[in-house]
Amino acid sequence: MGILAVLGSGCQTHRSLGDRSSVVPASSGVALIATNGVIRVEIDGHHFTDYRYQDVTRPYFYPIFGPGGVHMTRRWPQEEVSGEERDHPHHHGLWWAHGEVNGVDFWSEGVKAGRTVHQGFSQLKSGTDHGVLTTRNEWRAKDGTVVATDERTMRFHRTPVDARLMDFEITVIASHGDLILGDTKEGSMSIRVPESIRVKQPKDQSGAGHLVSSRGESGAAVWGKRAEWCDYYGPIDGRTVGISMFDHPSNPRHPTWWHARDYGLFAANPFGLHDFEKKPKGEGDLRIPAGKSITFRYRFLFHGGDTEQGRVAEQWARYRKSP
Repeated sequence: MGILAVLGSGCQTHRSLGDRSSVVPASSGVALIATNGVIRVEIDGHHFTDYRYQDVTRPYFYPIFGPGGVHMTRRWPQEEVSGEERDHPHHHGLWWAHGEVNGVDFWSEGVKAGRTVHQGFSQLKSGTDHGVLTTRNEWRAKDGTVVATDERTMRFHRTPVDARLMDFEITVIASHGDLILGDTKEGSMSIRVPESIRVKQPKDQSGAGHLVSSRGESGAAVWGKRAEWCDYYGPIDGRTVGISMFDHPSNPRHPTWWHARDYGLFAANPFGLHDFEKKPKGEGDLRIPAGKSITFRYRFLFHGGDTEQGRVAEQWARYRKSP
């Protein structure tokens, strides 16, 4: 099956989450497996990622395996790996979070920060062409007050081993009163890339990685700019691979601004106008009235080669037409 093939919709429901042996038997297709307190995602029998939701500051995906089975995120702080920087301990794999929600910080892991707490699964499905994971979460302030809730749907597509596709959709719900997603650069749809593909290495040394946007910006110049997609690529374990993130055209404020750093943070953030464009503080606030909700959709492409070899623009053209 080519990566550009239209993916089907057939799914099979996973059995009880409490049964560690309840694995959808499939040597082909996408399998979601509840095991050892995580949801393991396998594609044609190959380990793709784990969804970690227990005893964490926020749910996140780690590890993520891309073309050739290489690690597609920085491994620290989940693992101790020689040569990795130990900055920003709140950068866990692939995640969604925001730094100012009704004044509460859900981005960092400081002493006053809030937590995103898993409440349950609405969907856990394996299937021939894709698997689907839907979760419910509460955003709790330090004192336990529930600030908001969300529902997330993550879809994992069956693709060849030289590329992986993952969709991430989050609906933020003003379930406990009016909600303000505040004007700050600290957010939101994020992944921390491997150390070897950073644009800049420690002590301002040039790295072997590349960061490019759909608008033609590159390197550090991508930060704070708007674009439909960005691609971060470079060498991992002797081969060139990349990570693309697509901002769906239906998203509020599309095309998004990018909180994409040359040191390896790669994030889409539609809120931080004060930091990105030097607008008055609060210009980037997004208000959700009590009882209402707002939805953001993103796609991640983990590809072989550089931006052109990974056919990133072609993949974006297909994604932008999706419902």
